[in-house]
Amino acid sequence: MEVKVENKTKVRKVVYWKRLNQYLDEYKNILVIGADFVGSNQMNQTRIMLRGKGKLLMGKNTIIRKVFRERAEKQPGLEALLPAVYGNIGFVFTNGDLNELRKMVTDKKVPAAAKVGVIAQCDVVIPAGPTGLDPGQTNFFQVLNIGSKIAKGSIEMTQATTVTQKGVRVSSSAVALLNKLNIKPFAYGITTSYVMEGNAVYPVSVLDMKPSDLVNKFVWAANQLASLSYALGEANLVTLAHGFGKAFKLCAAVGLESGYIFDEMKIVKEMIDNPDKFGGGGAVAAPVVAGAGAPPAAKKPEPEPEEEEAAPAASMFGGDGGDY
Repeated sequence: MEVKVENKTKVRKVVYWKRLNQYLDEYKNILVIGADFVGSNQMNQTRIMLRGKGKLLMGKNTIIRKVFRERAEKQPGLEALLPAVYGNIGFVFTNGDLNELRKMVTDKKVPAAAKVGVIAQCDVVIPAGPTGLDPGQTNFFQVLNIGSKIAKGSIEMTQATTVTQKGVRVSSSAVALLNKLNIKPFAYGITTSYVMEGNAVYPVSVLDMKPSDLVNKFVWAANQLASLSYALGEANLVTLAHGFGKAFKLCAAVGLESGYIFDEMKIVKEMIDNPDKFGGGGAVAAPVVAGAGAPPAAKKPEPEPEEEEAAPAASMFGGDGGDY
């Protein structure tokens, strides 16, 4: 009797497939995370912190894309998440507060040594001073063109040295120097990129926005729509307030010119008569009335006299330069 041996890899894929579908059915919010240079111990600690609040799931991107495409009709937001499924990514599933979970998974960072070819997270500068290395390693600093001297039985750097800059790949020489000095310049942890709340997908930076930021963005958008509506000659709800404002300004101007002051423009009249009372820096310019108070009109400049044409030069033969 032959015993059929199942492929372990295929079994793991089936288990992962079922778990991903289960989490998508149970939870409505998803936090997309990145786990570059994050160790297994750090991931296990994160899972422990999430107990009772959410589920952390890492896996194969090919399976994730296939599951998302299959469920796209039922959950349209999953299709918008497809571009984010690349690299070493995972998901935190929850029905709770996304901002709280994001802070929980991103707070813990572990110091790490520099690796060749890694993009530097920050500028790495080694200050001048003792290095703790024995004098026999002076050749190493000479090869790297770093000024050094021997003081009190150890090598001392004479000036601060920038090993690598932010956004630049770390070189092998920089890694060798940092390892010799036992310096771990970077700190790695879980990062977050996108959020899916219900069927809405947006960058994680939206979670940092305050209610005042949302109000400011709404007001800015309403003003832009009002400007466009005025340019097109369309009246709508956003132009209503501006229309009332312009109508009041016109009525106030007519009232000032005619001397008829109605109740709503008394405050305007008072502001014009007493600008200092309202914090004005100077007198409000009033329309100039023709009459005694008007400044004298500027004199019309007199036309400059035209230059007379010069008389023709006398002929060198004694004539008037005419025909001869």
